[in-house]
Amino acid sequence: MKRARIVGTGSYVPQHILTNQELEKKVETSDEWIRTRTGIRERRIAAEGECTSDLAAQAARQALTMAGVSPEEIDLIVVGTITGDFPWPATACLVQEKIGAKRAFAYDLSAACSGFVFALDAAVKQIQCGAINKALVIGAEILSRIVDWEDRNTCVLFGDGAGAVVLSAEEGDHGVLSTHLHSDGSYWELLYQAGFGARHPANARGLDERVQFLKMQGNEVFKVAVRMLTEVAQEALAHNGMECQDIDLFIPHQANRRILEAVAKRLHLRDDQVYINVDYYGNTSGASIPIALDEVNRAGGIKPGDILMFDAFGGGFTWGAALVRW
Repeated sequence: MKRARIVGTGSYVPQHILTNQELEKKVETSDEWIRTRTGIRERRIAAEGECTSDLAAQAARQALTMAGVSPEEIDLIVVGTITGDFPWPATACLVQEKIGAKRAFAYDLSAACSGFVFALDAAVKQIQCGAINKALVIGAEILSRIVDWEDRNTCVLFGDGAGAVVLSAEEGDHGVLSTHLHSDGSYWELLYQAGFGARHPANARGLDERVQFLKMQGNEVFKVAVRMLTEVAQEALAHNGMECQDIDLFIPHQANRRILEAVAKRLHLRDDQVYINVDYYGNTSGASIPIALDEVNRAGGIKPGDILMFDAFGGGFTWGAALVRW
């Protein structure tokens, strides 16, 4: 059986930087309050007219260039997003057209902040069963369009961006070793966006009630996230007969520095094993892991044979991990 190997990475973040100091002028908060509770110093905000497919296409082009793969060679495009350009068609279809991947079939996957790991799993399975040879997996979000800029508890957390990887079917022991996915819908009310959908269609009442913005019970999410991120990481290691010290680089979903530090402590990981960049991008949901991966990859922080773990948690609740031999 061939493995799905990551042969290229790419990322793109909007040019506009929104600092904590600027947020102090918008809502009742402070730089010190935000940093001590989240670790976030700044985040990127998409420009007017800039869409999720634009960010995704930019990241995809970078990944393709690094991989030395032409768009016409791509068989599948999966975009993990909850902030697509439209309810439908899929943002992946728009990316396909923008990058010229004429042979690829394309679709979106909605798993909130776990979107990239879930999308990676879908593409890996297609490669493992022999259906395709090359895939483009993207996490892309413009969360600034669905946060309530009057709610200081949520608007300080999120940012915009996109990350992408090119997967290639290859022989050998390098590539994605395993993926592990979970969901529990009983927690949905702790983190969700009520409108606009079939339950809360677009109307004047919905706008008055501000149902178009995401809602989150932060303290409750924190508790569950730490436990589930820890457990699924342990599951992935056990499945592959490995232990925490075998991980060369742990790349978790960049939700909140306190969450990441709590998970790392439970897994007994050293600081040099954990990659954190939430300080400069905030929570970019499904885009956070591939942005971090591309950043460390382009900085030369990954060596052939290194063991990487991706670990994500998001609304739904959804959570999952992937173990990779580089």
